[in-house]
Order: sequence, then structure tokens, then C-alpha cells
Amino acid sequence: MLLALACLVVAGATAWSFFGKRNDSQAGTTAGDTTASISAPPRTLGPSGLPVPRFVSLKAEKVNVRRGPSSDHPVAWVFTRKGMPVEIVAEFETWRRIRDSDGEEGWILQNMLSGKRTAVVAPWRSGQTVPLHASAQADSGLVAKVGAGVVADVEDCTGDWCEITTNGYDGWIEQAMLWGVYPGERVD
Repeated sequence: MLLALACLVVAGATAWSFFGKRNDSQAGTTAGDTTASISAPPRTLGPSGLPVPRFVSLKAEKVNVRRGPSSDHPVAWVFTRKGMPVEIVAEFETWRRIRDSDGEEGWILQNMLSGKRTAVVAPWRSGQTVPLHASAQADSGLVAKVGAGVVADVEDCTGDWCEITTNGYDGWIEQAMLWGVYPGERVD
């Protein structure tokens, strides 16, 4: 009964986590269900001295994404979900070119981004759930089933498994089921 309730709570948050992600300024609609694939990219140091590409998260509830690296460029869309992970793919002065889980790219002012690691649970599995385990083993106890599209805080990653926290639940999920960490990446 408790597990069923946990599944319902976590799955119920899916719609808000996934569909509350951004609004397109051109059409006034939410983004579609397509998802960018992630592979471990070659990393170099950007002008900031930090690796590019790298994952970060949104610092504010509302973040404008622009077509170019200045406030003179038009807003392409607006993120409406604090903590949403994005991938920095380029840097220019105080602006960061980002890619979201749909593969869309745009520019965000660096002070709107945080180094706090978050991830989206299997956004490519719309309408499905992913098991959250008690430990970093497939045969460990089930803590909850997490709905695709749920945003979670990343606490730790071993390269194969990540410990995440979402909606009051803490557990381990296969790293391949997350958008916001690279394959084989270790996070402390």
C-alpha cells in the first residue's frame, strides 16, 4: 500500500516537472516530447576555466533563453522550472550557450545558472516509470517508481548508478535513466 502511494505521488509530480519546464515565446506552448541523446563528450576548458560541455541547473523559477549572447537578442523561450538541468555547450563573456533535454539550444546569462546537479528521469520514456532502489544494485529493495520527466537532485553517481532525491524520496537509479549526467560520469 505504501509503495503504491509512493508510486502515485512520484508519478503525479511528473506532469508538473516535465511539462512545467518551459514555454516557447513564439507559440506560447510547452515544448514537445522529443529528447536529445547524451553521450560522453570530449571536454575542454572554457574561458571561465570550467569544463565545456558540463551540466548545471537553473537558479530561478523563470529564466529567459535568448537567440544570441546579449540582452539585445530576442527571447526564444522561457524556462519556468527552477532546478531544471541544462548542458552548457559554449561560453561567451557572461553568457552560456545551453542545450536542454529536448535538444534545443539558446543563450542564458551565467548568473541564472547554478552548479547544483539535477537530472530529468528518462524524459524519452513518456508515460512510464523507472524504479528507484534502496542501494546501487538492481536486486535491492524498491523505494518508489519515479515517473519519466521528473526532475531530481543528484546526490552521488558511481558511473553506473546515481543517488537522487525527488519529492521526498531518496534512492538509487541506473545512471543511463537520467538526462543531466554523462555516461560513466562520477558525481560526489
